[in-house]
Amino acid sequence: MKFFLKKTDKSSKARAGLLKTDHGEIETPVFMPVATKGFVKSILNKELNKTSNIILGNAYHLYFNPGIKILYESGGLHSFMNWKKSILTDSGGYQVFSMKKINQITDEGVKFKSVIDGSTHFFSPEKSMEIQRFIGGDIIMSFDDCPTFPCDFNTAKISMERTFLWMNKCYFFLKKNPEFYNHKQSFFPVIQGSVYPELRENFINKIYNSEMEIEGYAIGGLSLGEKKEKTYKIINLLTNKLPYKKPRYLMGVGEPSDILEHISLGIDMFDCVIPTRNGRHGMLFTWNGIINIKNKKWKYDYSCIDKLGNSHVDKFYSKSYLRHLFISKDSIGKEIASIHNLFFYKNLLEKARFHIMNNNFSTWKNKMIPFLKNRLQ
Repeated sequence: MKFFLKKTDKSSKARAGLLKTDHGEIETPVFMPVATKGFVKSILNKELNKTSNIILGNAYHLYFNPGIKILYESGGLHSFMNWKKSILTDSGGYQVFSMKKINQITDEGVKFKSVIDGSTHFFSPEKSMEIQRFIGGDIIMSFDDCPTFPCDFNTAKISMERTFLWMNKCYFFLKKNPEFYNHKQSFFPVIQGSVYPELRENFINKIYNSEMEIEGYAIGGLSLGEKKEKTYKIINLLTNKLPYKKPRYLMGVGEPSDILEHISLGIDMFDCVIPTRNGRHGMLFTWNGIINIKNKKWKYDYSCIDKLGNSHVDKFYSKSYLRHLFISKDSIGKEIASIHNLFFYKNLLEKARFHIMNNNFSTWKNKMIPFLKNRLQ
């Protein structure tokens, strides 16, 4: 993997870059659609292919379904889902976090029961790396311990230190075990430390002192309920500390206005289920504001979905017809809304990059955010 910085906005820390993997080039800032189990719900690959040059898969879910044997025998996730572009894989650490009440966590790893059939499994850092080797993502994440929110300082400190311990185990496992497929896999550690700046800073210092060769950095454990001002403060601290010429990935943050704020703080990569999950429930992000297409307001509105949108569905279907599909509970409505939202995100990030390249990102961002928060219910 190679990362080239093309431009930094003069009035903020917003960056425009180019990320290269063995599966192609990705212009940053970039939003990555979430293909948790090797697909994005309600979206055909031919449509997904138009929305991004990189998607995200999840080691935990792919481990159970379709399973590592199928992924390996088919030649990895790229081959299995016939995806020619780049893939980033999460380690399963967040799923560990989401099921803390039924997991047993030690410094060796996590023992848990499958929500599918109740069978018992154990994920160690090495196991997570092995799974991600089988999946074959271009960029893979270290196995991390994400603390709950809120949590006290000592709990967050234990979690941070365990995450660093696991990161070391992940790193050296990868050094000793080459890739299965004919492409390079790049490793990103996940920075933890909850909302405590000193813990976040301590984690980065530990990495620097370790002299490990790190190709990029992921930031986890945020947007779990803390105030947005606290999130911005942590991100600003981290982007001041992280290497300038390495990509920065903020995990799981996906509201359009939040993405722009974090771009201004120096983040390059984003993922979230919001555009497709909200789309499947009838919530559309448009250039005039947020629409709940199921509301009666749109019943007799025969105008196109979004006259400023740039996807093929935006001008082909009317709001009235899309509402009709949702009220009729037809799956086509979910597909149309999801396609629209993914194209909206793609276009938003392209516009952000354009304004970074032209040194007026902050001015544009401040004008855009009121529109992005506007609800046309």
